[in-house]
Amino acid sequence: MTTVYDFEAQSIEGKPAHLSTQRGKVLLIVNTASECGFTPQFGGLEKLWGTYRDRGLVVVGFPSNEFGGQDPGSNDEIGAFCQRNYGVSFPMMGKIEVNGAAAHPLYKWLTTEAPGLLGSKAIKWNFTKFLVGRDGQVIKRYAPQDEPAKLAKDIEAALA
Repeated sequence: MTTVYDFEAQSIEGKPAHLSTQRGKVLLIVNTASECGFTPQFGGLEKLWGTYRDRGLVVVGFPSNEFGGQDPGSNDEIGAFCQRNYGVSFPMMGKIEVNGAAAHPLYKWLTTEAPGLLGSKAIKWNFTKFLVGRDGQVIKRYAPQDEPAKLAKDIEAALA
């Protein structure tokens, strides 16, 4: 059986990031963008990370430039933007694609495990969120407009 821990990515600093190092933690995986109407959600994601990380939550951001070209910068520029404007300290990965043939394998798995409306596997926009339990399985998919604060009850249940 495949779990989130079977995947790896590149950190925003360009280093290998094996999700197996997060085994036993609850993950909130989000495709992000720096120039989107939902970009202020970085603040809410950082707040979730600050509130729950000591209990086992890890927020993981995956920048993507797929939607309206809203994350055109380099990984260094994206990282600096997130830190400067929203104080982001949760793990950010290198820029990826989340849809189509070139989609990162993690996103192919996430969208299969938790399809969107009407069974759609496509990510529709920036800031789609996936909550993954301590067992490495997807618990729930959230729409871009779902504010991070509204996920707190589900996060607390996953951490319990």
